[in-house]
Amino acid sequence: MPLIERELREIIVEIGKLVYQKGWVASNDGNVSYRLDQARILCTPTGISKGMMKPDDLIICDMHGNKIEGKRERTSEILMHLTIYSMRPDVRAVVHCHPPVATGFAVAGRPLNMAILPEVIIGLGCVPLAEYGLPGTSALTDGMVPYIPKYDALLMANHGAVCYGEDLWKAYFKMETLEHTARIALVSELLGGPKVLPREEVDKLFDSRSRYGVVSRASSSPGCPVVAEDLGQGSDKITLTRQELIAFVEEAVRTRELK
Repeated sequence: MPLIERELREIIVEIGKLVYQKGWVASNDGNVSYRLDQARILCTPTGISKGMMKPDDLIICDMHGNKIEGKRERTSEILMHLTIYSMRPDVRAVVHCHPPVATGFAVAGRPLNMAILPEVIIGLGCVPLAEYGLPGTSALTDGMVPYIPKYDALLMANHGAVCYGEDLWKAYFKMETLEHTARIALVSELLGGPKVLPREEVDKLFDSRSRYGVVSRASSSPGCPVVAEDLGQGSDKITLTRQELIAFVEEAVRTRELK
């Protein structure tokens, strides 16, 4: 086995342990994959806890989802990985799991799309919600297809979340950011609701990506992320022209004189 492939297997096993220890998967949930080349994908098999895998448990599939190497069987969700790889030539790794708080938002039918954290706006833009599709079938990816080209992290209605990137660790850290954001969003809801950043500040954050060396396809679009103006936050601010202010003051003085 080539050294590079052995190292990749060890990284996938390590990521499997991390997502299991963090409680992002239970039992045999979740899957991780890496595109070895244009014809082969290294991926986690079905029927095994992601926290208890060994490097030799991983299998290799072709770009049609057929197993071509390995003792175990492929996951029924392999189509999700293949769809992402086919639509995103820049993606080399996919991580799918069920982080509890982020999945709670997905079950409630709510995307993580509020402009509340600069790091998330810069790195992910926002995290949209893909419509529900039956796991293990092509319907699972139908709701994801419109978002895959534009975003690197998705919530999947009544299912979980998927993140993808240039390498395994980048895909994993996006999932970590997603769940961390969901936890903060939930706490802000419990404390009365988030104070969302205004459009001007969000635009500045998108413009700052080059300064931080961040490359992301997600751009500011209506509703993703949701900015303060979209929610009417700060709408109690009153703006007057100079002439309107003078007229207002003169009217106030005249009213006082009449009294």
